[in-house]
Amino acid sequence: MPSKPKTPKSGSPRSIPVALYRAAVEQADIAISITDPRAVIEYVNPAFTRSTGFTPADAVGLNQSILSNRTTPPDVYKTMWSHITRKQPWSGRLVNSRKNGERYLADLTITPVLDEAGNISHFLGLHRDITALHRLECAVRNQKALIESVVDGAPLVLALLNMEDRVRLDNHAYKALMSDLGMQEPASVLLEAVRAQLGSGFGPFKPGAHAFLDQQVRLDRPHWRNPRWYACSGVWVAADNDSTDAFYDEQTEPYLLLVATDVTRQVMEQEKARVAALHAMLAEETRQQALRESLSAAVYQMEGPLNVLESVVNLMGRRGCDPAQAALAEALKAGQSVLETLRIAIPASASENFSAVNLNEAMRDILDLSAQRFLAAGISVNWHPQLVLPNIQGHPRRLRSMLKALIDNAIEAMNTKGWQQRELQIVTRSQKDSLEIEITDSGPGLSAELRLKAFEPFWSTKKTQGNHLGTGLPSAQQVAVDHGGNIELAEGPRGGCAAHVVLPLKRQGMHE
Repeated sequence: MPSKPKTPKSGSPRSIPVALYRAAVEQADIAISITDPRAVIEYVNPAFTRSTGFTPADAVGLNQSILSNRTTPPDVYKTMWSHITRKQPWSGRLVNSRKNGERYLADLTITPVLDEAGNISHFLGLHRDITALHRLECAVRNQKALIESVVDGAPLVLALLNMEDRVRLDNHAYKALMSDLGMQEPASVLLEAVRAQLGSGFGPFKPGAHAFLDQQVRLDRPHWRNPRWYACSGVWVAADNDSTDAFYDEQTEPYLLLVATDVTRQVMEQEKARVAALHAMLAEETRQQALRESLSAAVYQMEGPLNVLESVVNLMGRRGCDPAQAALAEALKAGQSVLETLRIAIPASASENFSAVNLNEAMRDILDLSAQRFLAAGISVNWHPQLVLPNIQGHPRRLRSMLKALIDNAIEAMNTKGWQQRELQIVTRSQKDSLEIEITDSGPGLSAELRLKAFEPFWSTKKTQGNHLGTGLPSAQQVAVDHGGNIELAEGPRGGCAAHVVLPLKRQGMHE
């Protein structure tokens, strides 16, 4: 005995009146068509007529291909039929024709309708006229392509960063800079340098306003390649938040547009004049230093004998009248007068104010000025500067003199007759609170005992084979100490001597 049919539950599809289904389809604001398995139209709704111009009397009994246009590639239709005949829905875009021949772009979804046996009985087609939307999409793409062409063609480094300094957009010039510097994101290096220069951070966020303007950053590249200079500016940019929660509650996200202009050519022209003046200044300083050292050494050497003579004269005076005592006293007085004359003749060091000093620039100056000596001695130089080195406050001329003394001593160490290894390695880097410079030569090196004596005034082993540090080191150490730092000597990783200079980035109570 057959079972009693179950009564449909309230709210199930079977409980909805057929008239409601028909009314919903008739009043839907989307074009709907129903065809048999051969795509012969059996029904169209009023929205179909409004969209295509075909009335039910025009369309029913005809194949759906009345809408087709030859502009649509055959492969699209082939893919569509492959899906729907396998009982799979298909969605895509077709170029259709209205009744009046006007073409439009349709966004179409076709769903197979299956009978109780699971066979395709009909096809349900839903399509929207998206011609206006397509034009808008094209306009957006064209606008984006034009903007990208302008941005990529601009001779400026452009990078858009979020508040974590992560690059979201960049241009070809930025990618070229990445390749040239051999690093992942040069934008973070440039921004870090700008922050160090500003000290107080960027300006407040205001869309369209400058966070900073025309901050010049120097990038020092290794292996004697010329440094690069960039004039950097930052502009605040606001972007709409695309999250779902922000649809009704409008929110914006802050971004920073970094604009960096390569001003290397202009700066290099200025550098030529500066380096020429520096060359003359250092030459004069070298001459003055040599004179100071010579006169100071003479004073130092005369003081010993005169002190002995003074002791003898005093001793003779205590013992009583001695005819020779008066003559010795006159000789002592004459010697002391000459000594005082020599002291007065020692040139005083020129006064110099504190200012910002870039030690990469200072070291590069000394290397450029020493280039002829390197060539003459057959010395190869491996120069590894930190890409951007923070400035320190100090005496520019004295700091350069310190570096020159260290370089000169390294050259002398390797310029020993018969010595084959002649390599000089220079590294600069910054730590949290200090700057470090390492100058390592491949010369014979110094014993631990001699490394301690090297900073004694007027002590020199230049005439002793294998030793090279002379009177320049005490003055170099004094410069380092006057700047709150220190110079230490050690054995190099592969022999030779390594001079390690440490200078603080900031000093308490610094004065001119």
